[in-house]
Amino acid sequence: MNKALLAYVKENTQKLLLAPSACPEIKIVAKSWLAAIGTNQENAATTKYIAELEAAIMPIDGLIAFSQSEAAQKIFGAEGVKGLQAHARELKAHGAEYCDCPACAACKAILDKKAELM
Repeated sequence: MNKALLAYVKENTQKLLLAPSACPEIKIVAKSWLAAIGTNQENAATTKYIAELEAAIMPIDGLIAFSQSEAAQKIFGAEGVKGLQAHARELKAHGAEYCDCPACAACKAILDKKAELM
């Protein structure tokens, strides 16, 4: 992996690790990937990381469905859910494929480099 690509993925991995919306599973795999850089485990860790990124990123239709759930109501409250629903519909109307929360944005940034990483 070239230095520029490595720096880019590391930077976005740090963003992912700091994102409150990132699930615990992706954080574990991200930390494992960071630990594997420069070792003979790097390729296997990269493959596992990409698979976890693909599982963790929320498609826009998933965000819309979540915004209508009881879980969203509990997290965001009635007014917050209205805003989330409007935001999700606006994203979809503008052609977004994925949620744009900090965790999903970091996942997408890394996945945009998937071909180079593999």
